[in-house]
Amino acid sequence: MTQTHAALLDTVADRLQEIRSAGGGAPPPVLVSAQGPTVIVDGVELINLASNDYLGLAAHPGLVQAASDALHTYGVGSGAVRPIVGTMDVHRALERRLAELKDAPDALLVPSGFTANSGTVGALLGKGDAIVSDELNHASIIDGCRLSGARISVYRHGDVADAERALQAVDDADHVLLVTDGVFSMDGDIAPLPGLLDLADSHGATVMVDDAHATGVLGETGRGTAEHFGCSGRVPIQIGTLSKALGTLGGFVAASQAVVDYLRVRGRPYLFSTSQPPSVAAAGIAAVQLLTSDTARRRRLGESAERFRAGLQRLGYDTGASVTPIVPVLLGEEHRATALSSALRRRGVLAQAIVFPTVAAGKARVRAIVTAAHSDAQLDHALEAFAAARDEI
Repeated sequence: MTQTHAALLDTVADRLQEIRSAGGGAPPPVLVSAQGPTVIVDGVELINLASNDYLGLAAHPGLVQAASDALHTYGVGSGAVRPIVGTMDVHRALERRLAELKDAPDALLVPSGFTANSGTVGALLGKGDAIVSDELNHASIIDGCRLSGARISVYRHGDVADAERALQAVDDADHVLLVTDGVFSMDGDIAPLPGLLDLADSHGATVMVDDAHATGVLGETGRGTAEHFGCSGRVPIQIGTLSKALGTLGGFVAASQAVVDYLRVRGRPYLFSTSQPPSVAAAGIAAVQLLTSDTARRRRLGESAERFRAGLQRLGYDTGASVTPIVPVLLGEEHRATALSSALRRRGVLAQAIVFPTVAAGKARVRAIVTAAHSDAQLDHALEAFAAARDEI
């Protein structure tokens, strides 16, 4: 090992120690059970407030059966990237279902929601172009912006007036993409989409919405942020994931036929990543079917989230601007967030501390996520745990 290499490894070790000293880098809980409203960690059953499984579909019998059937038909893996021989009829069937869900001409499956964002922005924009981005957009959007080589203009979170300033700053660009999360994953608030769409129209910009945490959650039929605001048909590029409300795995881009076809020839996640296992794609089809046919789950989700959030507020906790099943308890200091998470776990509740760099320094929180599968009794127990833990933070 050369001295230069040793120096790099020593520096990495020092950085890791700094992260751990600040309260970060803790090992994740390891589940020995299916994902659900309760999970087993270290032999203990815990009420699970840490999962993105909003509709409780991750272990749904219908999805399990669909995956099992596909395993026997197609085998375990797809064996190749999509453009070569990694596209099966089950992948295309899922893409058609997702396009219908998003009221788009077509959809493109990629391995994850992260690569859907980073790969789409990176493929569509380049030098001479500009991107106008909410300051709290997901890391995958930020990475895509950097990969694109386009100029980046950031606006204050959820601030339509500041978004106009950011758009005016890049009026000389060849093409402008205004990009925002639909639901923000750390705060549980919703982008002001109607105002952003009007701004984009007036400035000739194209809008892209990351609906990872909105698909299956927002809208009368669960179609996401655009449906929630009555803006269906106005968002030309919609990004989604199957790994949250749809309970499986993978990302997708729903857009015009030209955009989807272009990403098939220039989108790096599509071109260079092996496609989803066919069993996962089959489970995704079953999930979309359940989403569109079982409206009771989505109603239950909304009602439970509202009840739980109100309970936390009565206890004196600050839940910020949350209006969705993502309910942060804002604490500021990292040691307070980790202390609350530990206190809750001792009382049978799994709710993770979120600290820098996932959120900005000084913005630490415990993020609780309500799902449609939680019973009233489970949520009441969780509120009791939050009440009892107040004196320990």
